[in-house]
Amino acid sequence: MLRAAIRPAFSAARASKSAARTFSVSALRASEHKEGVVPELFPPGAPVGTVATDDIHATGIERLQVLGEMTGTKVFDYDPLDSSRIGTMKDPIKVLSWDDNRIIGCTGSPAESHELHWMTLKLNERPRCPECGSVYELDFKGDLELLNHQKAHAHH
Repeated sequence: MLRAAIRPAFSAARASKSAARTFSVSALRASEHKEGVVPELFPPGAPVGTVATDDIHATGIERLQVLGEMTGTKVFDYDPLDSSRIGTMKDPIKVLSWDDNRIIGCTGSPAESHELHWMTLKLNERPRCPECGSVYELDFKGDLELLNHQKAHAHH
């Protein structure tokens, strides 16, 4: 019974075709460096016999942050939101974001005048805090075309 269930999958695995483009060609194309193109977020690695430092060992988003700190670029916005005033529909509190949505927390104006309320800001929407009525707006600085392309090819 088990062999009968496995046989079709085993036959399909044996009959799989090889890739149309060899791995060596793929690696060559991926390694081509074009002027003005941001390098990938994978470091070269530490030389043999040495201990890797953060700038050599970090990958992905951590490497982006390390490289930003090395150049003095602020990659992430850790500053608190403006709590000196209440945002209105005509003059909302702007929240910097590189994505088309961001989760924020409102504690009122002045700061900590009410319990923390979490909200999701989305592009072209202005949510209002249910406690104090402050309005927030996403200050989108990213590349919308690139963001849509990434979401279209996301593996979910």
